[in-house]
Amino acid sequence: MTTEAIQQQYFVIDFDSTFTKVEALDILGEISLLGHAERDERLQKIKDITDGGMDGSLSFRESLEQRIQLLDANEKHLNELVNRLSRLISKSVSRNKAFFEENAANTFIVSNGFKEFIIPVVTPYGIKAENVFANDMVFDEKGDIIDFNRNNVLSANGGKVKQLQSLDLDGSIHMIGDGYTDYEVRKAGIADKFYAFTENIERLTVKENADHIAPSFDEILFHNNMNGALSFPKNRIKMLLLENVHSNALEKLKEEGFNVDSYPAGLDEDELCEKVKGIHVLGIRSKTQVTARVLEHADKLMAIGAFCIGTNQIDLDAALAKGVAVFNAPYSNTRSVVELAIAEIIMLMRGIVDKSTAMHQGKWNKSAKNSFEIRGKKLGIIGYGNIGSQLSVLAENMGMNVCYYDMEERLALGNATKCASLNELLSQVDVVTLHIDGRPENNGFFKKEHFDQMKDGSYFLNLARGPVVDVPALKVAMASGKIVGAGVDVFPEEPKSNNDPFESELAGVGNLILTPHIGGSTLEAQENIADFVPGKIMSYINTGSTANSVNFPNLSLPAFDHAHRLIHIHDNKPGVIAKINNVLADHDANILGQYLKTNELIGYVITDIDKENGKDLIKALKRVDHTIKFRILY
Repeated sequence: MTTEAIQQQYFVIDFDSTFTKVEALDILGEISLLGHAERDERLQKIKDITDGGMDGSLSFRESLEQRIQLLDANEKHLNELVNRLSRLISKSVSRNKAFFEENAANTFIVSNGFKEFIIPVVTPYGIKAENVFANDMVFDEKGDIIDFNRNNVLSANGGKVKQLQSLDLDGSIHMIGDGYTDYEVRKAGIADKFYAFTENIERLTVKENADHIAPSFDEILFHNNMNGALSFPKNRIKMLLLENVHSNALEKLKEEGFNVDSYPAGLDEDELCEKVKGIHVLGIRSKTQVTARVLEHADKLMAIGAFCIGTNQIDLDAALAKGVAVFNAPYSNTRSVVELAIAEIIMLMRGIVDKSTAMHQGKWNKSAKNSFEIRGKKLGIIGYGNIGSQLSVLAENMGMNVCYYDMEERLALGNATKCASLNELLSQVDVVTLHIDGRPENNGFFKKEHFDQMKDGSYFLNLARGPVVDVPALKVAMASGKIVGAGVDVFPEEPKSNNDPFESELAGVGNLILTPHIGGSTLEAQENIADFVPGKIMSYINTGSTANSVNFPNLSLPAFDHAHRLIHIHDNKPGVIAKINNVLADHDANILGQYLKTNELIGYVITDIDKENGKDLIKALKRVDHTIKFRILY
């Protein structure tokens, strides 16, 4: 045996739930049993029998015989089956089509399924029909599928082992599949490695016997130092989501193939410094503080997703200096916060909270005293951004007169009036509501002097950020009667989780609504956030796009084809881009496209080149002066 033959690598791939996302006979049953009186019962039986055959609890031949009897299928159903299966190719298989085309001679499909539908599904991916080994269907004169070719070695128990023995492949054989029959090939000593393919389904008995667990085909190629569609498998990108981020986000990221872990509460600085090690993407809400110290411990961090509006809990400058992109959801919970503000204004002006509390204590106090409609009252909005402006529209539609103050120039919506100063607003309105961000310079923004400027008998809301209001000053203003009702949703110090106690000097004050930072905590808002933020993170990881990043230069990228994408993050210093291009030229890499965006601190350049990136090129690009981070996408 020659050295060259020993080094030859063969990839033997199962079809059902590996090359495709599904079990083909399950789909055939959905087609053939359409309108059948026992459709649901038979489909469930077919699925159970399939699972039994896959996990080894039922012999393969038994499972095949039983499923054929239940299917009631005909040759005419096969075209529809092929059409459906062609749309259900496993994601990682589909994106590595080029690999199969380039390695057609060394790629085999060995399946206990049937050639009649497997060959037309796999051949568009470059796999040769003569390299497909599977069962044959037996039809009667009407075209009904009545049996399978019992002389075909794959129709019997241990069929894959016998089939591979007959092929007598001279080289290293990698068996890839999701079922026990795939493992049997390794157990028999025919395959050198068995990869348990878990992208579509995970079977414990199969994983336990695997040489390597492969959540994607990218992982198999990476494990064998072979080039694929991705330079780094998504399953090796570790993500940590804290503070009960909505399950939709978790599912979306896992479906994309990332390795995602979640934790129900926030973490303090020391805990996060430990947890963040080895993490590529961190997802947080408002309680977790991502400090410069945390970022120093983040040895692999590429991006932070803030599943909320604000980002003041993140040291954005430190993240930028480390080459960590930050994304948030600036619009996703706007409506939820606005509705809470409207509801609290009505509740406070009617004294509902105190009346409801008294009722629970058995006290009946029917009176119109200190109870007002909001119609005709004047609302003062401080901060006329996304939330403030939408609140303006809804409040005006309910009959309130609106004026607002913002340090930036903001266009008035509807009949709202812009105030030239904070004092002008405070002296004339009945209700003041804060909607400013939590940047450090806004700490203590609203203090005693501002409460003093308000009309006697006013109402006050803080649904913005806890540190922006002097809480003791608010309590004094309420005790004096200057403020007769208030709603507070955010606090300078908040519990890390629902299991921790809440303490505030505002507790027990009359006509004061205290809520546990739930302004954006509606199912609709959390679902919107769980859709928006993962979308931005995935776009950044998958394409390098930084559109809507809070701290990075915003760069939207065009689609590309047949290129290798390099991402370089560096200090914004003169001459860096020239050095990058000199390195590419020295390594004979032709630039197909290049996109550069800078801000005051960093430069962000994406380069598409026409050749595979060798290790020397990668090392050279990492050594360019002022490099912060470098990564390869494809």
